[in-house]
Amino acid sequence: MTPMSTAAAPPTADPGSPQAPVVVVGAGLGGLAVALHLAAQMPVVVLAKRELDESATAWAQGGIVGVLGSDDSIASHVRDTQDAGAGIVDEHTARFIAENSAAAVRWLVEAGVPFSEDADGPLGLHLTREGGHAVRRIAHAADATGKAIHDTLLQRARAHPNITLRERWMAVDVITSRHLRRSEPTRCYGVYALDMDHRRVETLAARAVVLATGGVGKVYRYTSNPDTATGDGIAMAWRAGCRVGNMEFIQFHPTCLYHPQERSLLITEALRGEGAHLTLPSTGPGDPGGTRFMAAHDARLELAPRDIVARAIDFEMKKHGLDHVWLDARPIVAEKGEAFLREHFPTIHARCLKLGIDIVTQPIPVVPAAHYTCGGVVTDLDGRTDLPGLYAVGETTYTGLHGANRLASNSLLECVVLGRTCAERILADPAPAAGPLPAWDESQVEDADEQVVIAHNWDELRLLMWNYVGIVRTTKRLERALHRIKLLRSETLEYYAHFRVNRDLLELRNLVMCAELIVQSALRRHESRGLHYSRDFPATLPVSFPTVLTRRARSRNAAADDAE
Repeated sequence: MTPMSTAAAPPTADPGSPQAPVVVVGAGLGGLAVALHLAAQMPVVVLAKRELDESATAWAQGGIVGVLGSDDSIASHVRDTQDAGAGIVDEHTARFIAENSAAAVRWLVEAGVPFSEDADGPLGLHLTREGGHAVRRIAHAADATGKAIHDTLLQRARAHPNITLRERWMAVDVITSRHLRRSEPTRCYGVYALDMDHRRVETLAARAVVLATGGVGKVYRYTSNPDTATGDGIAMAWRAGCRVGNMEFIQFHPTCLYHPQERSLLITEALRGEGAHLTLPSTGPGDPGGTRFMAAHDARLELAPRDIVARAIDFEMKKHGLDHVWLDARPIVAEKGEAFLREHFPTIHARCLKLGIDIVTQPIPVVPAAHYTCGGVVTDLDGRTDLPGLYAVGETTYTGLHGANRLASNSLLECVVLGRTCAERILADPAPAAGPLPAWDESQVEDADEQVVIAHNWDELRLLMWNYVGIVRTTKRLERALHRIKLLRSETLEYYAHFRVNRDLLELRNLVMCAELIVQSALRRHESRGLHYSRDFPATLPVSFPTVLTRRARSRNAAADDAE
């Protein structure tokens, strides 16, 4: 499908006109932070693929880093970030974000986020500790921090007269100079976006476009992510010619609830931070279970970085033929009391209780699950991508902060800090002058006669990624995955070329592209580092660098480019 070029095409706005808004794709913390910082000076349109309250931010439990305590320092936070990132964290990025962490937490406090309080704590906040952190530096709202932050900022966005929120709108592709068929340095002029309720693709001219669509967790069979996490921003930016970095580093959260009625409940790392133990269930007759196992894997026990804990659980499950391990919160009750557990983890307690698990008296069955995309679209600290006019923030990006493994609770912090700098850069950059943009062309397509191709390919992709590109990898598995992904991409693009788009088709198109980027990146890394563990290359190289993929120059033949 290509934009119309006939005289009959309906006129669209000029991205350079005073009325042209900034279009923010995604309504999570990164997108809302950009929108709120921009709205005082220019109009903003925020697109939410599903309902506005459905985002990865709202699912975040642990908290947000703030270097606030007298026992803490910028250097300590940077050091912990670098240690977790396994040697390929960009130190300048880590330092910049750590230096701005206190201001980020203050901004949220002033916005009205109801953080858990402690009269003796800095800013009156209770600070908790998570794996990989040397001290308590995590500001939180009990065990539902993301929801508290998201609800607060969403309320402020709804009330702002300069912010337009559109639910059930999904960006299809970035509009670039190529769509205008102009010989000029390529830049972004807006987006094509699907209005799902009216089943039509609209042309949205924009002074700037910000991709804040989150990560790509739904490419895996088991994930803690919401259904929105289909790599839309990463795939759109790649198709537009932007570089992507470190896509091989997919963080698997060590503890996702294992239960047939609840497949996406993340059990926050803060539970281990407060003293919960990882133990083995019964492995056979005469074994009652309850044996701790982390001592055999890391001296930091349950507070080791997530990649180590996830691999340890994976190892023990395979060694003993287990479907899950246990996360036992009873040591917290023994040390701090039942009231402490209920007060600090009310969401987990309530949701597990509904499933018949009382975490006060019973261990929680858990498994690792795809949780966070540490790589993404390459940006600077102002959110700028390789394409002028196109910006990105949050989990969609690769800024160098997370390296080979994300330190817990750094992600919300990155959204707030770089959401502000991104907005400031957009305000400083001049608006483009393009003239009216071409409308979307559906003259060569028809309604799909059946959806089974999409459903089948979606299921096959997620299963092969789980089996071949999971916590432990081999070159042969990766090569098998790549071969099948290319076939799935070909089938998906053929379907895309002949039928009208819908959300499922667009998400599959993006997931297939992101899966290929993950595998291509993994094949290039001939070592085991952080979240990427290869049986063929078990050693860690003494010196290593980020994996950055660059797409070849685009032609004017969009169909040929998409078929690469």
